[in-house]
Amino acid sequence: MTTSTDRSLEAQVAQWRAYLRRRQALHGPDVEELEGHLRDELASLTDAGLTADEAFLVAVKRMGSLDTLSREFARAHSERLWKQLVMASGAADEPRASPRAEAFVALGLAVAAALAIKAPELFGFRFGNGGDQFYARNASLFVFPLLAVYFVWKRRAEVAVRLSVALMFVAAALFANIYPFVADSHTEALTALHLPIALWLAVGFAYLGSRSFVGVGRMNFVRFSGELAIYYALIALGGGVLTGFTMMMFRAIGINAQFFAGRWIIPCGAMGAVIIGSWLVEAKQSVIENMAPVLTRIFTPLFTVLLLVFLGTMAWTGKPINVEREVLIGFDLLLALVVGLVLYAASARDPEAPPDFFDRLQLLLVVSALAVDGLALAAIAARISEFGFSPNRVAALGENLILLVNLTWSAWLYARFVRHRGSYAALERWQIAYLPVYPAWAALVVVLFPPLFGYR
Repeated sequence: MTTSTDRSLEAQVAQWRAYLRRRQALHGPDVEELEGHLRDELASLTDAGLTADEAFLVAVKRMGSLDTLSREFARAHSERLWKQLVMASGAADEPRASPRAEAFVALGLAVAAALAIKAPELFGFRFGNGGDQFYARNASLFVFPLLAVYFVWKRRAEVAVRLSVALMFVAAALFANIYPFVADSHTEALTALHLPIALWLAVGFAYLGSRSFVGVGRMNFVRFSGELAIYYALIALGGGVLTGFTMMMFRAIGINAQFFAGRWIIPCGAMGAVIIGSWLVEAKQSVIENMAPVLTRIFTPLFTVLLLVFLGTMAWTGKPINVEREVLIGFDLLLALVVGLVLYAASARDPEAPPDFFDRLQLLLVVSALAVDGLALAAIAARISEFGFSPNRVAALGENLILLVNLTWSAWLYARFVRHRGSYAALERWQIAYLPVYPAWAALVVVLFPPLFGYR
């Protein structure tokens, strides 16, 4: 074959491989094995005298008989001629619930989540009436178990998976409510902030079903999490409009609907939207898959500019970072968002593609975030040296150290990749291997910090 033909064939194989890597049912070794089968077929067919395009068409058809995912790939690329070859009549898809049944289940669970947030009022826990801290600690427990139920039902999870997920939620509910927190306790606030992070790991186990929470499975869950965030933000914007019009309409007839909006529409909508957003991600996956990489490419340069301007301003003015709890939380969220952008870019990228301008921009973003994290750590260390340890300072120190390790090694691997001395796959493996560190630290904060710091 000519060089141009080789490039054309490799491009088709790369597209086929990239699609398989995005499928929830496949891990890295599975994709490599399927690609090996495909290349064996291509070699055999070209040796038999077929052209490269003809060999690819026939090879994909044969792969379709080996794995349903090849047929899924054909559906997603309906403009290709070989769709007709792969989509053999009568090809059976893997059994799954009908879209209507899934919609009804999601709607029922969303209603259940909306009612769950109101159930504690039956026992005297009310917003603004001494129950705010209770709701803050338990907010994720009102909806995450129901989201896990949705995935357990959808994936037909094994009994072992169901029991593991249930035990995680039971343990979380105990540690969130058995400790005797003092009034305005810092450790209670830390529990409220860290419990959702720890419980998201339980949702991840339910999401993956019987598949192991390793390798490509983690990256699929990262992709789902990012897409859910996008849908949830869109639903929240719509909910804000709905709330505004509700209050306006009732105010027009002399009734103040602020109580109804604050006690019912906002809390119930916030809980139900998590389930509906998750269902939309699952049902409309192909739509958001096209949107998410675009959003990543939009916000990566914006956050890069933000970090560079911030560092330049600090250098120009000589002003240090103010180490207050709200400021530390904001910085940690910003740095976590940077890590999320790197992860999400990795989830939408073909690991075999060569480095380009966007990869260099990502490297600049990581290095800028690393510098900001270093400055934040220096400020935290100085604060601890001057005033001693406190729950907030220790939690911030741990979180920033975790981010420092992630960002440092990510910058090193990214630099090697853009200089053609390493592979993108190494960066991707590092990111997905490091993911459990975050929920593990969050679980430690929830379980150990309250007794360690006297529940204050």
